[in-house]
Amino acid sequence: MAKKFEFLEHTADIKFRAFGKSKDEVFESCALALSNIISRGQKIEEKKKKMINVKGKDDENLLYNFLEELIYLLDAESFIVSRTRVKVGKGKLSAEIWGDIVEEYNDLDHVKAATYAEMYIKEIKKGKWEAQVVLDV
Repeated sequence: MAKKFEFLEHTADIKFRAFGKSKDEVFESCALALSNIISRGQKIEEKKKKMINVKGKDDENLLYNFLEELIYLLDAESFIVSRTRVKVGKGKLSAEIWGDIVEEYNDLDHVKAATYAEMYIKEIKKGKWEAQVVLDV
């Protein structure tokens, strides 16, 4: 199984790089990295399913808005993501997300927000996508 994400050194916040075979898959890997940070590596059950739609003016804005929506679901609805299925189109994203309520888990971490600092999403070579994100914690 290919590596979905890796954490990188950062002085104050959390920085990661996510990988995928397609733009859709790299967005899914970003959601997994965010969930891994919040859960501190705990396995999150797939007890509930939600649908979300996000718009953005470019890929970075779309990724930022997607991560912010996942953080919003955590803060407003106590919902933590375990898995996503993402479809990215021109300026829009739709996703099925599975997860659970946070009350079922102990010792969760908090992420304040996604940032645009050092953010990118690009196709490195045919069939290999990469994104980099810094999260404010």
